[in-house]
Amino acid sequence: MNKREQQRLIREQKQQQAEKQAALRKNIRRLAMVIVIPLVIISVIYGLMGQGEVYPPDQVSELDHVKGNPDGVTLVVYADFQCPACATEHRVMSQAWPRIAPDAQLVFRHYPLTSTHRFAWEAALYAEAAGRQGKFWEMHDQLFLNQAYWSALSDVEDEFDGYLEQLDVDVAQAHRDMQDDALLQKVRNDQRGGTSAGVRSTPALFVNGRLTPVPQNPIDMIALVNRTRDEAAN
Repeated sequence: MNKREQQRLIREQKQQQAEKQAALRKNIRRLAMVIVIPLVIISVIYGLMGQGEVYPPDQVSELDHVKGNPDGVTLVVYADFQCPACATEHRVMSQAWPRIAPDAQLVFRHYPLTSTHRFAWEAALYAEAAGRQGKFWEMHDQLFLNQAYWSALSDVEDEFDGYLEQLDVDVAQAHRDMQDDALLQKVRNDQRGGTSAGVRSTPALFVNGRLTPVPQNPIDMIALVNRTRDEAAN
C-alpha cells in the first residue's frame, strides 16, 4: 500500500469514526428526550394536582394550629424552627402570652428556610406529626427552647424522637405520619401562602392580616395587641 492509499484509508477511518460519534450523540439526545419529557410532564401534573388551598394571613383555616381567643386580635406567625430570630420571637410571645391570650388568637404557619437551615424541614414535619396526636404546641415549644442544641447536631432524629417521647407521643405513629402526603403538603402550603402574602424572611408577623414588625420584647408585644384591640373596637 503506497502513501496515498494509506492517507485515503486514514481519512475514511476518521470519517467513519466521526459518523459513528454523530449517530451516538443523536441517539443520546433522543433517549434524553424520551426520559426527560415524561418526567417534566409528570412533575408539572403532580405540582398542579398536589398543591392544596392556601390561606391569606387574614383568614384562619381548620388546618391551622391556633390557640387563644378566636374573637380576639389575630396574630399569624410564619416561622422556621431553626431560625434564631424565630426563637427570639417565640420567647417574646411566650412571655407576653399570659397577658394577651384573652384578647388574641395565635396562629402558627411553617416557613422553613431549607437553603440555610438544614433541619428546618425535618423540624416542621416533627411538629406536624406531634400535632396529629394533639401535641403541636408542646412540640413547637420544645423545638424552639432547644434550638441552639439540636441545630449543632449532625443528625436530629434521635433528639426529636426524644422530644416526642417526653410529650408522650407515639413515635412510631409519628414517623408514619411524616410520610403522609397530606402532612407534607400542609407544610408546603403554609410556605406557599406566606410567599403569596409577602413573607421574605422569618419570623413574619401579621396582625389582623397586616404585615407588622415583630416586637422585640414582651412589653411591646402586649402594647401592640392592646392597641390593635382598641382600634378594632372604635
